[in-house]
Amino acid sequence: MFSGIDEVDWASMEHAYGPADDVPELLRGLASADPAEREAALDGMYGAVHHQGDVYACTLACIPFLFELVVDPGVQDRGGVVELLTSIGGFDLDEDDEAEIDEDEIEGAANYAMAAAAVTAGAGVFFELIADEDPGVRLAAPLALATLHRHPVRVLALLRERLPVEPDEEVRLALVEAAGRVALRHRPLAERVGKWLGLLASRADSPGLRLAALAQLARCSPDGLPGDVVPVVSGLLREMRSVPEESGDRSDGGGGEHAPPGGIAAREDDEPEPGPDTAPDAEPVDPEPVASAETGRGEHVATPTLVGQLRSMSAQENAGRGTPWAADLLRTLHVGLDDRVGDRTALLADQLRSPDRRQRIDAVRMSGGLIRAWRGPYDELVVLVGEQLSDPEPRLAEAASHVLEELFGLAAPAADALAARLAADPGSWVKTWASGPPGLCSTVKALARLGDARAVPALAAALELPQVAHDVGFAVGHLGATARPLAGALRRRLAEVELDEGAYDRASPLLAGLTALRAGEAAPEVLRVLRGAPEYRGEWLRTAALRALGAFGPAAREAVPELRALVRRPGTASATEAAEALWAVSGDADAVLPVLIEGLQSDQVHDLSLIHI
Repeated sequence: MFSGIDEVDWASMEHAYGPADDVPELLRGLASADPAEREAALDGMYGAVHHQGDVYACTLACIPFLFELVVDPGVQDRGGVVELLTSIGGFDLDEDDEAEIDEDEIEGAANYAMAAAAVTAGAGVFFELIADEDPGVRLAAPLALATLHRHPVRVLALLRERLPVEPDEEVRLALVEAAGRVALRHRPLAERVGKWLGLLASRADSPGLRLAALAQLARCSPDGLPGDVVPVVSGLLREMRSVPEESGDRSDGGGGEHAPPGGIAAREDDEPEPGPDTAPDAEPVDPEPVASAETGRGEHVATPTLVGQLRSMSAQENAGRGTPWAADLLRTLHVGLDDRVGDRTALLADQLRSPDRRQRIDAVRMSGGLIRAWRGPYDELVVLVGEQLSDPEPRLAEAASHVLEELFGLAAPAADALAARLAADPGSWVKTWASGPPGLCSTVKALARLGDARAVPALAAALELPQVAHDVGFAVGHLGATARPLAGALRRRLAEVELDEGAYDRASPLLAGLTALRAGEAAPEVLRVLRGAPEYRGEWLRTAALRALGAFGPAAREAVPELRALVRRPGTASATEAAEALWAVSGDADAVLPVLIEGLQSDQVHDLSLIHI
């Protein structure tokens, strides 16, 4: 193995973090008998050699050696190497992309094209790997074939042949996903793939496989979906939950006399596969996300590695879940349903009523994405998301509060649920971190963004902490006059701020709150900040103070001398802000107009847009 690896001039090449002379060590690490060393090597490949999907000269030089690894049955974890090859070679450059490439990008585009050509040329090995003894290899091989092989009709035939005899449920799903990928990349084949997926969706022997077929059907041939897709999917989810976890969706891998394991056998009346492969070249599709590691030069063997962290996170997320892949299938189904808002809403509502908390967590997150992307009647969905706030599972309640925070006014149907959660857990009102200032919890922010007065006690408590939450001012701004009782506390805390290098971080949330409340009685405290702003971030701090004075209007009349002095400093950002504040406080056009005229002659005309005379 690795014949000729030492003859490559690795030191003359570079990867994301400098000279590529460490690449041979990474390649050998992928073949190590030590699992930790293999993981670290894969982390280094993604982190440096294929950093964020980039292809360097050293990436191209690795391709032959990666192929050596995947065909050697003595190498463990070859599935990860197959996935790496799929990512390296899975770049499509169409005519539109080529037209947009500038001179600085020519070399990079050439590398992508050469990587695609090199990996595609060797993609025939994946035909053998689809029946490999290692389930991890069999799991990765179908997508590699669908993405890289030049003959999609042959790939489809192999996928159909393999499905009835494949014993592993997750690999079966990968075979179905690969068929969907072929249909997306080769649109003339979509009808044929859709017909097969439709048969699977109605006849496959496992609910997971039927759900997978529906998900891919939604992606590549949505017109083929059954009209009652929502109740069908809901029934499949219930069926999957009823299967004992220890047995999964199969027992001995056999599907009985009439249903071979994993799917439906090819019948005599099925459409025959054509002989010669006449399908056109692959059409471009959105690239799959690529795992990457942010490690420095010489730190590729990080502890823990990013690959390890991702595996650990996945294991934690799926702990105790009999069908961890169900969430991926549902996400795929929602993507395929796209603008069918009614179907997606009904499906999510059903998921949010599921006894499976993990399924509800997934549904909460997908609900947020749907509501933010498409207009629709979402009151029922928002109420159901709000109901998750009272669940004892912390991840579920936290996910629901984050989604509701991002919905602003659309979260109104869940206002009572938000208030109930807030009242039940005062200790969570403010979140503290190992570094950086504290912040309000999502529940407080969601309620404040609704203008709901029930958020005020939480903000009052936040103002009594030694360090004020950085987002208090924004929350007060959403509450408006409802938060008027907080003006005294904001004023008192501003008076206590030391005007040192940390003044901006401590004072800005307080100034933002006072600005939103137009609390003119705080003019003396704001003037103190304006006059004593330190050099570090002083311009930012003065700007915040001037905006507060402008919001106070005539109530800040005592600031007029200070504002006039600042207006006389032409050419500065403070002069423009001072002019706006002076006009709001005194209405002195004679003092403000010169600043406006000078500003109109500068490149910063937009800075004057808020001054109305």
